[in-house]
Amino acid sequence: MERAAVFDVDGTLVDTNHLHVTAWWEAFRQAGHRVPMHAVHRAVGLPSTDLVAHLLGDERDTDQDEQLSAAHKALYGQYFDRLPALPDAGRLLKRLHSDGWKVVLATSAGGAELGALRRAIGADEAITATASSDDVDEGKPAPEPVEHALELAGVPAERAVFVGDTVWDMRAAGRAGVRCVALLCGGIPRADLEEAGAEAVYDDPAHLLASLPGSPLA
Repeated sequence: MERAAVFDVDGTLVDTNHLHVTAWWEAFRQAGHRVPMHAVHRAVGLPSTDLVAHLLGDERDTDQDEQLSAAHKALYGQYFDRLPALPDAGRLLKRLHSDGWKVVLATSAGGAELGALRRAIGADEAITATASSDDVDEGKPAPEPVEHALELAGVPAERAVFVGDTVWDMRAAGRAGVRCVALLCGGIPRADLEEAGAEAVYDDPAHLLASLPGSPLA
């Protein structure tokens, strides 16, 4: 039977979480909001509207949501030509592909941003499909993005493993009934990831690649 390895992208395969933090912090600052960077960091991985709601609360002026999202997108877009892949990200995907796994990306990125991320990873030949939160009604931590990835792969939840770097990733995969592997390279503490459902935790893609024989992706 076929197997699916579903990967988050930002902070998992490409070292972009802190770029997102900086871009969101500046977008909030320009709109007159003082949001601590550590709070932004904890929210990275949520869809844009959910991130704004999480940080500003339900009493905010929701008319600003689109403006904040657009400002973040413009600020983050300045980095598209130099997004850094995390160590051995491309090699990991290629190895899994050669081992018979269907590799699917589950990300909220689309368009030029997704293209920049895929260029950074450099493993297009190993990627079966990409599931975007734009294709579902609810983004992470809802299970829909992971469920959509499984649909694209044509693989049931019990034959899949999800790899991500945030609490939102772990919760989404767990709710979809998929085993969870966490990476620490996104900056979230091990204890938080394990509490959210991570079965195994590795430093980064290179560490996971070196540890494949004893991992859930064996």
